[in-house]
Amino acid sequence: MSFDDKYILLELSNKIKCLRKRNNLTQMQCLIDTGIHFGRIEQAKRDISFTTLCKICSYFNITLEDFLKDFDISTCNKNK
Repeated sequence: MSFDDKYILLELSNKIKCLRKRNNLTQMQCLIDTGIHFGRIEQAKRDISFTTLCKICSYFNITLEDFLKDFDISTCNKNK
C-alpha cells in the first residue's frame, strides 16, 4: 500500500468514526445493527467496498454525496 493509499484510508476511517461517535454508537452496536465490522474499518488497514460504504451511509441516513463532500480526492492522483 502506498502512502497515498494509506492517507485515503485514514481519511475514510476517520470520517466513519466521527459519524459513529456523533451518533453515540459503539462499534459493537454498529456491528449488531449492520453486520459491518466498524472496528476493522476504523483501523484503516484494509479498503472497503463501494457497497459497504453505501450501507454505512444508509445506516447513518446520509447520502454518499454528503459523505464525500469534504473528501480530498486529489490525493488519489499523486505519483501516478
